[in-house]
Amino acid sequence: MDLLDWHRETLSARRLALLVKHLPRESALNRELHGEAAEWSVSDHLLAAAVDHLAAANWMFASVNSEEGDQPDPPTPVPRPSYDDAEPPAAEREPDPATASTASDATPSAVQLARFFG
Repeated sequence: MDLLDWHRETLSARRLALLVKHLPRESALNRELHGEAAEWSVSDHLLAAAVDHLAAANWMFASVNSEEGDQPDPPTPVPRPSYDDAEPPAAEREPDPATASTASDATPSAVQLARFFG
């Protein structure tokens, strides 16, 4: 697909917006918008939660069955991607007045597209 088709008016803005909206999770755009979180699937989050719960259960068992002075340290959770150290996701950022569109307008404006495609 040639993105210049949008400028040639052979590709509609609606179709372009649909293509961008449904990009794969591992696409460069999703990695730019969401950082490491774009690479985590639901299965990855569930697996991390299962590991954390198992570690907590083992810690509780060891805590109950150990002497008062010999308590184990609580487990550290599996590191998960966060938005704290990077830019927040696009949905949480303040809109830029030069490129802002109304909430009901799902298709990007010409200014937004030009800014995105450089």
